[in-house]
Amino acid sequence: MMYTQLGKRIRMLRLQKGVGLNEMATRLNVSAGYLSNLETGKTETIQLSLIQNLQEELNVTLSDFFISTNKENANLKEFIFRLNHVNDLLKDLNNNNPELANYLLSVVEQGIDVFNSKVLVK
Repeated sequence: MMYTQLGKRIRMLRLQKGVGLNEMATRLNVSAGYLSNLETGKTETIQLSLIQNLQEELNVTLSDFFISTNKENANLKEFIFRLNHVNDLLKDLNNNNPELANYLLSVVEQGIDVFNSKVLVK
């Protein structure tokens, strides 16, 4: 659901930039198969570092991945605002204390992995 929409948005932004799947995968240092699965919603996880790399490669902000042609609901807007805020805080923290920033980021990634593994087991 969320990953399907995110993947569609990534694909659309990549195509708008005129970048092929294989070229983008190489730039991101991921396999073309993984990127294809991400774009089609067939993967259940994405690392925040990959989202940051996508932002740089596609020259977009984090919220650009979640903007839809439909009217967004208040919960999604709040989520995007908070995600952007955390992104900015982590970037600032990384400038001052990269070890702590990486630790916090890994805790979030591991928490999501644990949650996803429990959801997929059910």
